[in-house]
Amino acid sequence: MIAGQIKKMCATLGSPVEYTLPVNNELVGLNQYLGQHIKLSYLGNIQCSHCGKRTKKSYSQGFCYVCMTKLAQCDLCIMKPETCHYHLGTCREPEWGESHCFQDHYVYLANSSGLKVGITRHTQVPTRWIDQGATQALPVFKVKTRLQSGEIEMALKKYVADKTDWRKMLKGQAEAKDLLFERDRLLQEAQLEINQVIAANDDGQIQLLSHAKVVEIDYPVLEYPVKVSSLNFDKTPVIEGRLLGIKGQYLILDVGVLNIRKFTSYNIQFDG
Repeated sequence: MIAGQIKKMCATLGSPVEYTLPVNNELVGLNQYLGQHIKLSYLGNIQCSHCGKRTKKSYSQGFCYVCMTKLAQCDLCIMKPETCHYHLGTCREPEWGESHCFQDHYVYLANSSGLKVGITRHTQVPTRWIDQGATQALPVFKVKTRLQSGEIEMALKKYVADKTDWRKMLKGQAEAKDLLFERDRLLQEAQLEINQVIAANDDGQIQLLSHAKVVEIDYPVLEYPVKVSSLNFDKTPVIEGRLLGIKGQYLILDVGVLNIRKFTSYNIQFDG
């Protein structure tokens, strides 16, 4: 038994991915519980992951309302990087923006519930792909800022999805795709839009990763659900069942699936 504030699961690329659940300052290894009965009990307390104050409701996956309205990491431009407004002098936290948004980012293709385009900071590879439940991933561009990554993503999303169907992702392995072929096809289709983004930026800021290799990702799953039923601590404070697998940020139980990331900052008791 271990109890405390939880964060999204940590994942290490391996065969399969190795998952741990942060509970306060401890990491609970989850792969060892595959096939076993586990129990997670919500203790009725949520603490903001930034200021630590108690909050009745979690905003933006783990923050109180005040922090959600003030922190740059909770601003709309984090979800839509093409709307970055740092250059307008309106960034909520300019220093945070400089340290997080003005660093190398990747634009990538991934296969989770199907082919999609996405972006991530260079420090989040391959974590971002694992969090999305991707079984294949391929970096396509390396850029210098988050805004640039958003602009390239916008150019590509005219021709490919940018969202994951989480229910479909949790029902099984996505059909394998030739990501190198898909990359070349999309680059040709979006050539005009991509060239416009490149022309609007300084030379060398946007780099095509023509020699990048496809990353294959295997998840610790014994059995996928036929029907995906979502579990929620706010409705069911005690969630227990046999752990059938872990994929993305979801625990797959014989009674349903639980999105751990959604309940960041909740105080939980874990019994394995």
